[in-house]
Amino acid sequence: MFAALKRISLTRWIMLAIAAGVIIGWQFPEQSQSLQVVSDIFLRLIKCIIVPLLFSTLVIGIAAHGDDLKSVGRLALKSLLYFEVVTTVALFVGLVMVNVFQPGIGVSLPTTKTDAVAAAAPKAKDILEHIFPTSFFESAANNDVLQVVVFAMLFAVALMQVKGRPKETMLSFFEGLSEVMFKFTHIVMSLAPFGVGAAMAVTVGHSGINVLVNLGKLVLTLYGALLIFILAVLLPVALIARIPIRRFFSHVKDPALIAFSTTSSAAALPLALENMVKFGVPKRIASFVLPAGYSFNLDGSTLYLAVASVYVAQAAGVHMPLSQQLVMMLTLMLTSKGVAAVPRATLVILSGTLVTFGLPLEGVALILGVDTLMDMARTTVNLIGNCLASAAMARWEGELKIPTGASDAGAK
Repeated sequence: MFAALKRISLTRWIMLAIAAGVIIGWQFPEQSQSLQVVSDIFLRLIKCIIVPLLFSTLVIGIAAHGDDLKSVGRLALKSLLYFEVVTTVALFVGLVMVNVFQPGIGVSLPTTKTDAVAAAAPKAKDILEHIFPTSFFESAANNDVLQVVVFAMLFAVALMQVKGRPKETMLSFFEGLSEVMFKFTHIVMSLAPFGVGAAMAVTVGHSGINVLVNLGKLVLTLYGALLIFILAVLLPVALIARIPIRRFFSHVKDPALIAFSTTSSAAALPLALENMVKFGVPKRIASFVLPAGYSFNLDGSTLYLAVASVYVAQAAGVHMPLSQQLVMMLTLMLTSKGVAAVPRATLVILSGTLVTFGLPLEGVALILGVDTLMDMARTTVNLIGNCLASAAMARWEGELKIPTGASDAGAK
């Protein structure tokens, strides 16, 4: 029996915990509130991951690969510019959709003491000053993600200018730290069924069974936003780059299905790389753009972060003016570049952003209940967006080799 239980995946355990939490909260609303301590412990463990994981992965991502980016020259510049524009558009698509449909209204999450600060519209001067830390340790203690990111970027740039053994020592330290934090994340996530089940019980007991309708609305909002992003952004990019649409789809569908079913971009990467080379992208371009895209071009994940973060604010009853939402989008845009390859990266990024803006982490535990459904869609869009980026870069470099007779309505 123990062996059979061990074979049950974490996702299935989370789904079982959600069902149990819904039943407990529905049938025993008053008693379910005592489970708050279980949810709080889980959320505290998530909080303690944020700073060391973000800092170590950002430093490694910038300092360890800076020379490689310089060596590819023009391709790197074009790719990074493309990535930044497309992911920024993805953030704004998510921001518009979540403000239009407001899936968090009616959830009634408990608010935190810092919500009053988050609700106040800051002045431009205060926003600019707040970006830069006075003390790294103070920023780390407060889980101020934006300040940690700025410090990490400056630290990494300084480390790039160091040569020899000191640089190797520091990089080895941060590589070791990031590996340890990966394992730490796995340990914390193994406790997710308890935290998620307890959070679901508390939320259903507090807000009633109708909260499930709002979670369904959140999933539909994300899927709708991703569909709009594909039709309004990725499709025009393909047409502008003169990518044969049907041929591209035939080569991307199999890795996209892997990404959808496994919720893992990394699992789909080998087949995606092979298929894009078959499609006509030179291997040197595909080998650079696809892996780089997994760090800098996660369209689906960045769109999801915009939707999820504002959803939590709506659920907590915190009014966030447009100016503060834009600052939050800037924070997400920076932090989403740092831990793209980390398991459950979006959870870490979302948690850090919520802490920075004084929003309750109870929203993260609630979202985890439907995160698998959302993860399938956003991971698929990540994969499609990166495959398209490799084809577009090859076209704009004049090196896309489409076999004769392989054109369709998307080619010219």
